[in-house]
Amino acid sequence: MTTLLAFIVVIGVLVFVHELGHYLAARSVGVRVERFSVGFPPRFITFTSLEEGWLLQLYFYSSTLDGKLEWQPIWEKTLVVPNKTGSGTEYCLALLPLGGYVKMAGIIDESMDTTLTHAPDEFMSKSFLSQVFVMSAGVIMNILLAFFIYTGLSYHFGKPIENPSPVVSRLVDDMPAKNAGIIPGDKIISVNGEQIDTWKDMVHHIHNLPEKLIILEIDRQGDLITKKFTTSFDIIHSEAGLDTIGIIGIYPEIQYADINFLEASVAGFRSTTVGFGMIITSLKMLFSGEASFKELGGPIMIAQLAGETARAGTTYLLSFMAIISINLAFLNILPIPGLDGGHIFVAVIQAILGRPLSIKARMIFQQIGMVFLLLVMVTVLYNDIGRLFTN
Repeated sequence: MTTLLAFIVVIGVLVFVHELGHYLAARSVGVRVERFSVGFPPRFITFTSLEEGWLLQLYFYSSTLDGKLEWQPIWEKTLVVPNKTGSGTEYCLALLPLGGYVKMAGIIDESMDTTLTHAPDEFMSKSFLSQVFVMSAGVIMNILLAFFIYTGLSYHFGKPIENPSPVVSRLVDDMPAKNAGIIPGDKIISVNGEQIDTWKDMVHHIHNLPEKLIILEIDRQGDLITKKFTTSFDIIHSEAGLDTIGIIGIYPEIQYADINFLEASVAGFRSTTVGFGMIITSLKMLFSGEASFKELGGPIMIAQLAGETARAGTTYLLSFMAIISINLAFLNILPIPGLDGGHIFVAVIQAILGRPLSIKARMIFQQIGMVFLLLVMVTVLYNDIGRLFTN
């Protein structure tokens, strides 16, 4: 249950923020928004903005006049608000809480709606810059969300400062150090007979010994103890490519120093840019063959990680949300039909040609994108299901 709730919260917040960006940007440049939906159809509760009020509707299965069972409004009520100007926008809470969308007038999107009248309040009637602004607003909001989360966490906890002394603060379960009996508070004073003065020195020695026998001399509250065991290993991406390093599963003591809001903002910006750097590095590894496409994850992996971070604590869940928000922003800005970047790409092409593309051309472009996205989704779901069965 924790995994499901955490997944719904993470995806719900990220999608709502993303679509809110599109909605606010569209309204700011005069594009008519037909529907703002949280979740995917079928609709469950809707609030429609009318002149002089609101129309509330509740949807469920009910019989039509000819006896057929259909999903339709089963209850509705009009709330009168004198002097209110209606926008005609339907604000919708749908049953499937795994996404959302903003339906704007005069745009060919996932709905494949080709009803274009070239009215002044339609998307295609707006200038090139307005179109780019509207379609990039969701990405901007996801980036801002990640930035604010990282900034808030930095301001709350302060600046992390690693204790230079080689004292073990925390151990990782099922790793060599903990299995060998090392405990928090142990001070490592030598590695294979080499004296250790700092944590950095110790890390350097251990990293050079992947899956090798290691002898640690430890100071445990004044008593000298010797531990002898085999290291584990990890694969990292370095300037020279992939590198195998030795690890034993220990962490240094981290202390936090108070910082002001400006320093927290700088830390938040740095963490956000690091997030984008991680994505770019991962893509390079995928296309160079250093990593496999089988490692790509989809909604099941996100749900599993959301559950794990939620159980670890709110801080971990927020950090995970920021990482996924950065990934969502990066994915959506790619020039792929069906994504925000695809719409921006079309706007750029039309600006270069000096005329709008035909509806047929835009439909074909959108359909190609939908097929590509479907293939990607099938791939990541296949990987996710494979992990479930192979643990």
